[in-house]
Amino acid sequence: MSDLVSLTIDGKKVKARKGATIFELAKKININIPHLCYHESLSIYGACRLCVVEIEGRPRLEPSCATIAEEGMVVRTNTARIRRARKMNVELLLANHPEDCFTCDRNQICELRKLSFDLGIRELRFEKGRKYSYSIDDSSPSIIRDPNKCILCSRCIRVCSEIQSVSVIDFVNRGGRTQVLTFLNKGLNNVECTNCGQCILACPTGALREKTVIDEVWEAISNPKRFVVVQTAPAVRATIGEEFGMPAGSLVTGKMAAALRRLGFDKIFDTQFGADLTIVEEAHELVERIKTKGVLPMITSCSPGWIKYIEHFFPECLEYLSSCKSPQQMFGAVAKTYYAKKIGCKPEDMYVVSIMPCTAKKFEARRPEMKDSGIQDVDAVLTTREAARMIKEAGIDFINLADEGFDEPLGISTGAAAIFGATGGVMEAALRTAYEVVTGKTLEKIEFDIVRGMEGLKKASITLNGLELKLAVAHGLSNARILLEEIQKGKSPYHFIEIMACPGGCLGGGGQPMPTNLEVRNARAGAIYREDEAKPIRKSHENPAIIALYKEFLDKPLGEKSHHLLHTSYTKRKRY
Repeated sequence: MSDLVSLTIDGKKVKARKGATIFELAKKININIPHLCYHESLSIYGACRLCVVEIEGRPRLEPSCATIAEEGMVVRTNTARIRRARKMNVELLLANHPEDCFTCDRNQICELRKLSFDLGIRELRFEKGRKYSYSIDDSSPSIIRDPNKCILCSRCIRVCSEIQSVSVIDFVNRGGRTQVLTFLNKGLNNVECTNCGQCILACPTGALREKTVIDEVWEAISNPKRFVVVQTAPAVRATIGEEFGMPAGSLVTGKMAAALRRLGFDKIFDTQFGADLTIVEEAHELVERIKTKGVLPMITSCSPGWIKYIEHFFPECLEYLSSCKSPQQMFGAVAKTYYAKKIGCKPEDMYVVSIMPCTAKKFEARRPEMKDSGIQDVDAVLTTREAARMIKEAGIDFINLADEGFDEPLGISTGAAAIFGATGGVMEAALRTAYEVVTGKTLEKIEFDIVRGMEGLKKASITLNGLELKLAVAHGLSNARILLEEIQKGKSPYHFIEIMACPGGCLGGGGQPMPTNLEVRNARAGAIYREDEAKPIRKSHENPAIIALYKEFLDKPLGEKSHHLLHTSYTKRKRY
């Protein structure tokens, strides 16, 4: 029996594997069927009814995303009846949607607005006015939910449940009163939300957005009493260009530094310095645990969304986490102690701004543990999108900027730090250092290709001084759950595990440009690896600024001062 079926779509003969949907097949022959509830990474919902098609012999219009191709089908995707139905559905959505497009965060990238234009809707036949008005949930330090802009497509619900295994939002009520809410409408800050922001990337409208601190940062820059420094995460240089019309995968490190200098920051530094520092501490911690038969597997602690996830869902496994702070927080602590003293600046007069691909970093910066400099180590966190908005506000011609470099010493970094932005990057960077710390030998091949790639869960092993070191890399919290459940059952074979909350790692963070899909994530990863290859130094422990930091201030990895400034503890959080 053949595994293929033959059918006709808009007059074109198509062969397809059994089980393929009409939507998938239409896309393969360059027919883009309008849709809102469909998302390539999520289960089929089939509620928006914008992707309807006509199938010969069937009286009803069928949703192409949920209709399986059958032998001999004759499908039409663009008839007068279909166009009328699609317009009607969008007009009904618009009749119940706020009219604040000019001031909405999703202006120009709203899927509902684009669809209404593409479908030729130039006037609304239905009386405007919402039947119900709902309060905005701004309880979270990272994410704002506006139920009034929600079109009930369920994409946020599905990404939270299926990709992240968190499930803090769902439909409540029925009919016209249906909403997407948290448990008992407590607000995102009072449930198990990890602040990862994947719901923002999934949302087709402005119903979800990051909580912005742009005004606070402008105020700090304008305050002559403030010494304002900025740090930029590894992934941002591979993505911020998209906000200015550049293709995914554009590496704009020099333009980014130049733009930030024009915004008025006093010093332009790099979170990659913090990443190198993290690796030196983390690699030594791993080696120490192995040598002393400490708690294994050791799990990375760079992703704040992942940290909050384990605190809520697997608090009994907190001992497996590396005690290292994230690069963002290590940078803040060092900036307000070592660097502040170096330049004669009071820590309270220094204002540290982070530009991150991640909405959860906003939450992390406010954690009470992150005050080892004596005050809050990182004062404000901007997403990639927010940083781009500031550059646009300032009228800076980003694309035509000449490349500039970071300031020293906290702007010096290695290739190992650059790859932090991609899934598997922290693991690879740590292995580059751990191998040489343990063996005393120079790595012949820098790249550890075995931990690269976009598979949700990767397993590998390397030999280190006769020990077979078993490794695992997971991205997306549903994949993290698999590894944690193994640990719970006492069946984990691993020594070292890297976990990132977001699909693709930081390249797919909740604060990144839209759209962020698999194709885009792969292009961004290519840029990150190009940055690594172009660096003259590609191992964290060889960073001269890191070497100087230990010599002048920290003394040694895992030393007393390092422990105080660069390491942290975690919190057992309740389930709601």
